[in-house]
Amino acid sequence: MTTYKELQNQIEKLQKEADHARKNELANAIAEIHSKMKEYGLTADDLGLGKRKPMSHVRRPVAPKYRNTTTGETWSGRGKPPKWMAGRDKAQFLIKAA
Repeated sequence: MTTYKELQNQIEKLQKEADHARKNELANAIAEIHSKMKEYGLTADDLGLGKRKPMSHVRRPVAPKYRNTTTGETWSGRGKPPKWMAGRDKAQFLIKAA
């Protein structure tokens, strides 16, 4: 019957073999990829590995629609209304377009 210490030694030996095999396989894969890229004249950009393109749609802040005349606080009209509007008519805080 195999002892715990012997099993741990086998695990360590197998882990080292697995690490060595992985390094070799990675080196072979990288060499193969470089070869194909050279053969077909491909670049990292061709493969989508270059710099990422900036987002085409950037969310901009929404202009405020309401203003508290006493404090100057504003609200865009989206989301939960601020406390200074609670129980009041929104129309009295509406920002008039110039």
